[in-house]
Amino acid sequence: MDWRRGEVRELALDEFDQRFGRYRLQVDGPTRQAMIASLRRFGQLSPVVVCQLGSSVVLIDGFKRHDAARETKGIDCLGARLIEADEASAKAAMYGLNCLVCRMHELEEAWIVYALVREDGLTQAQAAQLLGRHKSWTCRRLAMLEKLSEEVRSDLALGLVSASVARQLVRLPAGNQAEALATMRRDGLMAAQLRGMVDLILAAKSREQVEFVLEKPLQALRQAAGEVARGYDPRLSVAGNRIARRLAILLDQLSRMENWLLHEGRAELSACDRPILTPGFARLARDAAGVSQLAEELIAGFRCERTDSQ
Repeated sequence: MDWRRGEVRELALDEFDQRFGRYRLQVDGPTRQAMIASLRRFGQLSPVVVCQLGSSVVLIDGFKRHDAARETKGIDCLGARLIEADEASAKAAMYGLNCLVCRMHELEEAWIVYALVREDGLTQAQAAQLLGRHKSWTCRRLAMLEKLSEEVRSDLALGLVSASVARQLVRLPAGNQAEALATMRRDGLMAAQLRGMVDLILAAKSREQVEFVLEKPLQALRQAAGEVARGYDPRLSVAGNRIARRLAILLDQLSRMENWLLHEGRAELSACDRPILTPGFARLARDAAGVSQLAEELIAGFRCERTDSQ
């Protein structure tokens, strides 16, 4: 095929080889409908990206546009720009092109790393260099696929588990991951509490200890590290008890908000809610960062005072 690199050509939808589509998550209904509406109103605004492997024109970037075009009456072809790539560099291009606009889901990144290492035979260091990332990054992505249980991996693909939760669960043996996830959902644990629960499970010396952590994670965390009490503490001054109560209320509300952001977030809000709530969330992000810094400075001061007294 006489097709120069960078040249844009019109191709029928059936001419695209979509073998790399297995490395991308399926888009949700609203996103698909928005893409279809855009095609109907404006047409194709930018070309999809392809490479030539053998006699096939393989789609690298533009899977959502291609899928939307199939459902849009009157569109039977798409403009495509050709790049030169082999199997491995085409997968790296998928990653690189998506970094320019909107970062890929971590599971999609993991699929690409897995394909480069397990299918194309690259070392983790070679895959990292090809993707422009550190070797530890490729190691974490590979572990997400190879060490996560099938149930958790399925929930991750469906968006029911966040990448931060998956990073904690992957530290556990596969047999403990699903039950730890169930405990987190049942008790509404936030990320820091999940991390602590995983630490306790890994340190457990018996199955009985593991079951106690899974059955009563908050109690286990309190026993392991202590927690600010809601009631009166005779060890504290009047001011100390007042701050302890404020801390308990604030930490409880933060836990609820973090759990909502992790597992519900935008999906629960309607379009009319978002502009009204945006200033509040902006203030939350700003004030939480400020309080975090001040709290760290306070803790550092406490530690210095303890060291000086010793």
